[in-house]
Amino acid sequence: MDLIEKLVDAEKLEEFHFLLELVLILVAVKLAGHLSRKIGQPSVFGELLVGIVLGPALLGWITVDPDHPGLIIELAEVGVILLMFLAGLETDVEEFKKTAYGSSLVAVGGVIFPLILGFATGLMFGYDYSTSIFIGTLLVATSVSISVQTLRELGKLQTKEGVTILGAAVLDDVLGIIILSMVVGFAAGSGGGGSVIDIVLLLAKIVVFFVLIFLTGRYVLPRLFRWASNLMTTEVLLTFGLIAALGFAYFAEMFGLAGIVGSYFAGLMLSLTKYRHELFEKVEVVAFSFFVPVFFVSIGVRADLSGITADILFLILILCIVAILTKLIGGGLGAKLAGFNWRSSAGIGAGMVARGEVGLIVASIGLGRNLIDDELFTVTVIIVLVTTLVTPPMLKMLFGEKKKSKSTGSSS
Repeated sequence: MDLIEKLVDAEKLEEFHFLLELVLILVAVKLAGHLSRKIGQPSVFGELLVGIVLGPALLGWITVDPDHPGLIIELAEVGVILLMFLAGLETDVEEFKKTAYGSSLVAVGGVIFPLILGFATGLMFGYDYSTSIFIGTLLVATSVSISVQTLRELGKLQTKEGVTILGAAVLDDVLGIIILSMVVGFAAGSGGGGSVIDIVLLLAKIVVFFVLIFLTGRYVLPRLFRWASNLMTTEVLLTFGLIAALGFAYFAEMFGLAGIVGSYFAGLMLSLTKYRHELFEKVEVVAFSFFVPVFFVSIGVRADLSGITADILFLILILCIVAILTKLIGGGLGAKLAGFNWRSSAGIGAGMVARGEVGLIVASIGLGRNLIDDELFTVTVIIVLVTTLVTPPMLKMLFGEKKKSKSTGSSS
C-alpha cells in the first residue's frame, strides 16, 4: 500500500482527472452508438443515454458544476457549433429558399402552441404570471442539433423536410430570443428596468446581425478562403473552416443569438463555394471523433435526479407531455399548411421537439433573473433530457422506413 501511495500522486491524478473523463466519454459513446444501431435506433440515441449512465443520475463518474461548467461543457459547446456548421455545409441553398414559407409556418406554430400551453400549465400548478410565462418561454426553445445528426444518419438531412426543419429552427431561435427578451424585460420593468425601447433595439440588432452575416459570408469568406489556400502550411482549409465556424458563432452571441445560428450560417455561406465538399470531409473527422461525442454526453450529465418528490415528478410528467405535443402539433400543423402530407408534417414536428442546449441556456437565464427557482431549473433539465431522448426514435419511426441512401456522417 505504501508503495502504491509513493508511485501515485493523488493531487496529480486529480489535476489530470479530465483526461480519464474524456477517455470514458469517447469509449462509452462509440460502444453505445454501436449498440443503439444494433437495436434499430439512430446511434445518437445511445450516445445521449451514455451521459445519464456516466453522470450523477446513475454512476456519478462524470459531474459538472452548473456554476463553473468547466472543460467538458466548453468542449461540448464547440461540438454543437461544429455540428451545426456541418449542417450548414450540407444544406442545399436553393432548397433552403424554396422552403422559406414552410419553415416560417412551422416556426410560428412551434412557438405559439408551447408558449400558450406552457403558460397555462404554470398557472395550473400555482405559479405566478411571471414564472408561468417563463415556463412557456422555456418550452418555446428548440435545438435541432440532435435532429440534425439523426436526419443525417437516416439520409434525410438534404430532403425538403430536413431543410424545412433547419430553416424553422433558425426562425424559432430568433422568435424565442425576442420572446425571452420581452419576458425578462417586462419582468425587470415591474421593478424599474426594461422597456419597449429595449425590445425595439433587440429587433434592430437581429436585423443588423443577419445583414452583416450575409455580407460577410457572401463576399468576405470566399476571398478569405482563396487567400488562405495559397498559404504554405498544413491543413489550411480545415483551420480556416474552424475559424469561420467559431468566429461566426461568437458573432451571433455578440448580437444576443445562440452561437449555433452563427455557425450554421457560416456553413451555409461556404456551401456556395468550391471548398464545400473538402471542408465537410475534414471538419467531419475532427467533429465526430472528439467534440460531438462530448456534446452528446454533456446533455445527460446535467441530469441530477436526487431530491425529486412525487409532486415534482407529476409536474415533470405534465410538462414533458406538453413540451412534446405542442411542438409536434404546432410544427406539424405549420408543415401541413405549407403543403406537406401528414407523415412528413408529423416528422417535421418531431424534428422540432428537442430542446437541447438552447433550453438549458434559457433556463440558466431564468434562474439568474429569479424567474424560476432551483426546483424548476431541475425540472427544466429533465424536460430537456426527455425531449432530446424521444426525438431520435420519433424521427426514425416517421422517416426511417423511407430511407434510400446510406448516411454520409454517422457518428457511431
